[in-house]
Parts: sequence; C-alpha cells; structure tokens
Amino acid sequence: MTDASKATVSAYCSPPATPFVDAASNVTTISRFDEPSIKPNLEGYMANVRWGLLSTADINKDLIPAIRASERGALVAVASRSQEAATAYAKKWEIRTAFSSYQEMLDSNEVDAVYIGLPNHLHAEWTVKALQSGKHVLCEKPFALTVEEVDAMIAARNASGLVLAEAFMYRHHPQTKLAQQWIRDGRLGDVSLVRAVHCYKMSQRDGNIRLTPEFGGGSLWDVGVYPVSFVQMVMGGPPERVSAEQFIGETGVDEVFTGQLHYADDKLAQISSSFINPSHTLVEVFGTEGRLSLNRPFVRMDDGREMLFHGVDGSSKEVVVPETPLYLGEVEDMNAAILDGAPSFLALEESRNHVRTVVALYEAARTGTIVTL
Repeated sequence: MTDASKATVSAYCSPPATPFVDAASNVTTISRFDEPSIKPNLEGYMANVRWGLLSTADINKDLIPAIRASERGALVAVASRSQEAATAYAKKWEIRTAFSSYQEMLDSNEVDAVYIGLPNHLHAEWTVKALQSGKHVLCEKPFALTVEEVDAMIAARNASGLVLAEAFMYRHHPQTKLAQQWIRDGRLGDVSLVRAVHCYKMSQRDGNIRLTPEFGGGSLWDVGVYPVSFVQMVMGGPPERVSAEQFIGETGVDEVFTGQLHYADDKLAQISSSFINPSHTLVEVFGTEGRLSLNRPFVRMDDGREMLFHGVDGSSKEVVVPETPLYLGEVEDMNAAILDGAPSFLALEESRNHVRTVVALYEAARTGTIVTL
C-alpha cells in the first residue's frame, strides 16, 4: 500500500463532519480538537466536577489519568469497604479523601460524580444508591445484568434529574467515530453484515471475578459486550432475533461464546468472545460498496490503530490512528453533561438494548433455540 493511500487521524477528537482532504495526496487530516471559538459560560456552575471512585477496582487505574487530564474534572475521593484499604489506595494514587465505605462517600458533600467499577452484579444496586444520594454516575460496562435492573437505574436517574451514563470507552475513540461517519455517509453502501470479535487468553484465573457466575462472570458479559455494542451502533438498534452457542468451562461461566444477530431486510451480525484464545480484537463491516476493517477497536492503544477500507472498484484506503487517551472521552462527556447540560454521547436506551441483547443471547445459547427480542 502506498503512502498516498494512507490517512492519519490525530489523537483525541470526534471527527468533523467534513474532514479536510488534500486532493493531491488523498491524505485525510483530522485536527486534534474540535474546539468551539467561544468557551461555554460557566457562571453559576461549578468550575470542576469533583469525582469519586466507588471502589478500589483495578480498572480505576485507567480512569484516574483520564480524570486528571480532563479540563473540568478533579479526582478528590475514593471509597473502599474498610478505612485501611481506602487510605492505602488514596496514598498510592495521591487522592485527597479516603472513605471507609461506599455509602459514606455517597453521603458526603465533597463529591459530585462517582465512577462505579464494581463487579457486574453490583452495578445496578450502587448506581441506584448513588443517584438517590444526589451523585451523578458513570457506570462501567456492562450497565447491569437484567433489563429490570436497567429500568430501575433509569427510573432513579429520572427521579433525581442527575446524569447517568455507561462507560464504553471505545465509543469515544476517533477510530470508532470515523467508522461511524463513513457508514453514515454511505461510503460502504448498504451494510448487510458485521463481524466483531473480542478474545483474550486469561492469565490470572484464581479468584478472578470474571469466572464467577453469581458475579456476572463470563466472556460475553466481560468482553463480548463490546462486539454487541458495535453491532448495534452500526445497525441502529437491537436485532429482531438471536441464536448462539457457548462453551461452559469448569468455572461455570461461558469461556467461549459466539452469537448471530438477525436484523430486518436479511441483515446479519456475528459476534464472538473468549477467555481461552490468543488476544484478538477485530471488526469488519460489509456493505454493497465496500468493506471496512478496524484493527484493535476495543483495547488500549500503544502504537496506534488501523482502519482499512476496500471498495468494490478495487480501491483501498488506510487510516492510521495514533495513540490517544482512550478513557478521556467518557470523562469529558460526563463533565459536559453535568456542567453544560449536554446530552450524553451514549444514550441510556442504547445501554438498555446492550443488556437486552446479551440476555437474549445467553437464553439462546442455554436453550439452543432462536430467541426473539
């Protein structure tokens, strides 16, 4: 592939509606920030969102740098199930306040928003408690384990008037946003098939909550939700029906899962997830005018990502997306929703459909039948 067929998307921004194209080189350049010419008027609002971490979960290490890098966010507190654990964590990460229980932090006036990175089965419970305590909530994926739990979370959000969002970091990445734009602009033609894979070989198995059924473990809940989310983003909503198969390991959770999502007009999607295969993440979107391949769409970046388009006319174009702060987008989205009243980038109805589809996929795999949503 020649250099002229490559395009570079610079780090962290939503691609503009009409990216600049140099006709001579066919190189697409997207600026780092789409900043408004006038900064929002913050008079009458808090200057920064004061963030608290509701747990000392390992995933916090990805969100901490993002909060600290955000323009209008400040990390001020962490809560654990004991004062000793909270204090040790706060000292390690240089966090000002350590709370001895989750509820103690929710009852505090020192925090405006909380990030919930607890095990999956606790997401709904503590999201509802946080909203009822007057805290905005960014809840890690999966949002919940049942549609009923999601409905309770949304009801609590509606009653409180606060901001609630699901943390799906890949949705804020310029690679994802550019793929959305190309699909929306019709560059692929009519999309009829999507294939999405997220697999990795789990190295630490002893005591791993991802292998505990009652904690919402399993490869589909852990990493398969990424392919499900991407498919629904492309197709515009949940499928009409699903079929699936799974391998249940000695742990009692699905360690390999594969599903087929059936849409109207004979459109299909195939998703796969695994705990026992070599690491691999890939998305392919097939349309009547071309195929789009996204390399490593769901994982942290170290040396950039690639997006490759093949047209039916034999043309090709490669987009190289350099390293970008992957979790910053979801933090800035929350800050904007809280401070400016901006709509959340990921609508709650999408989050509800994620859970609804995963529940249906598990039912299809368990029963060996096609399940209608």
